[in-house]
Amino acid sequence: MGHNLLQGKKGIIFGALDEKSIAWKIAERAHDEGAVFTLSNTPVALRFGEIQLLADKCQSEIIPADATVVSDLENVFSKSMTILGGKIDFVLHSIGMSLNVRKHREYDDLDYDYFQKTIDISALSFHKMLQVAKKLNAINEWGSVLALSYIAAQRTLVGYNDMADAKSLLESIARSFGYIYGREKRIRINTISQSPTRTTAGSGIKGIDGLLDFTDRMSPLGNATADECADFSIVLFSDLSRKVTMQNIYHDGGFSSMAMSLRAMTQYNKCLDEDEIK
Repeated sequence: MGHNLLQGKKGIIFGALDEKSIAWKIAERAHDEGAVFTLSNTPVALRFGEIQLLADKCQSEIIPADATVVSDLENVFSKSMTILGGKIDFVLHSIGMSLNVRKHREYDDLDYDYFQKTIDISALSFHKMLQVAKKLNAINEWGSVLALSYIAAQRTLVGYNDMADAKSLLESIARSFGYIYGREKRIRINTISQSPTRTTAGSGIKGIDGLLDFTDRMSPLGNATADECADFSIVLFSDLSRKVTMQNIYHDGGFSSMAMSLRAMTQYNKCLDEDEIK
């Protein structure tokens, strides 16, 4: 049941692929809370994903775009304002991809062409999106822009690879652009550092099962789910968070503040005991 937190709000949601994706969950919650919005993803993703099902459910139109191409982004914002009948109140950037991760290249043996694509798709696309929106004056005053990040931007996690560098840049862009956009247009920009989540993209990370188990044992509240991330995102899109900007907010059950938990230590000691038996 919604609470009309986004009643009358207009938005654009980038990156919904299938019902496992966080962007998909956020779109469903935004619809429940009274928002109207357009959806955007790459033409390839539209062919292989299920986004039309989401569009039908949320009564949204899909605008195909490569988020690394400025002209495509200009088309998304311009068409969205026409379709929705005015300027935008919220934008979600849920875009990330690494060919190095997909092809199991280790961090000390990266393909640099792949690396550049990782940065362009996963981070620079955010800057391009913000710059296009600002030049088109596409976002209403007190609007909210949100991107999804991960704690690997600050800490080394085996297997996350060059995506960690991309997330670091993503968060920096939110701070740097957030100052300018806030000062000039009263528009806020934040990132959510979400628990590891079994999305279609996340499933490609090496050792995801072990990572999910470890973070759940370490977090006093347990891992945050995609549905819970959607709930939190709605708050950041709403007027309840009008003075929150330039922040990277950890939504991870407390994992980011932990060094060692009782549950994790207990499991670790069990492994030591097993080794001693062998």
